Amino acid sequence: MTYGFIGTGNMGGALARAAAKVVEDRRDLWLSNRTPAKAEALAKELGATATDNETIARECDYILLGVKPQLMGETLASIAPLLKARTTPFCLISMAAGLTVARLQEMAGGDYPVIRILPNTAVAVGEGVTLWCCSENVSEAQKAGYMTLFSAAGLLDEIPEHLIDAACAVAGCGGAFACLFMEALADGGVLCGLPRDKALRYAAQMLRGTAALALETGEHPAKMKDAICSPGGSTIAGVRALEEHGFRGATQEAVIAAYRRTVELGK
Repeated sequence: MTYGFIGTGNMGGALARAAAKVVEDRRDLWLSNRTPAKAEALAKELGATATDNETIARECDYILLGVKPQLMGETLASIAPLLKARTTPFCLISMAAGLTVARLQEMAGGDYPVIRILPNTAVAVGEGVTLWCCSENVSEAQKAGYMTLFSAAGLLDEIPEHLIDAACAVAGCGGAFACLFMEALADGGVLCGLPRDKALRYAAQMLRGTAALALETGEHPAKMKDAICSPGGSTIAGVRALEEHGFRGATQEAVIAAYRRTVELGK
């Protein structure tokens, strides 16, 4: 099997790194990018094969489209004649926010098997979330191949397509929101006298540990929060400060804004 990655930017590159952990022969990972040097550098790092969009479209069993939604139409139009001419099966995998399976098939010019995925950048370290849905003509073998390819990426969760944009606003965009919170925590620590490197390390490990505890125990975050807040203590004083500044409302508004923008990108 050969796996082609059209687009090796932040997200495409992260997925290629995850795939490289499980593909038996890394030369079966074919990478292309608008800036060829970028694909060549990643191919050298992974032991993969640098190539071009046309070769991937003609030959690969899986064609991962790691391009922005605004560029998807142009990219698919350029390879559509090659896809139409194929006599061997293939599966398109798109990670473009907002573009439905039906819209991707329309852009590609055929009723081709399509898996639509929305990953986050933590797939590069095996701790990501990848939401996915697919067209009805994706075979069980193609699904199994996809699951194997990204098995080292973290959680792979199939979800109905009408929910995937909302889920992405939490699991995908939420990574940036978490980074803002992590940075703000570290800034607070620096204000209180901590060295910057220690403040960042403590904030990152705290978030990692809290998330691991939530996943392992299945407890509601409100219950976890209550367990940390001693009566009259330091933590509840900090929680009160966050509530006074609208922390929860601002977070919800961020998710809603991300969701609405994702819907706009698909139009």
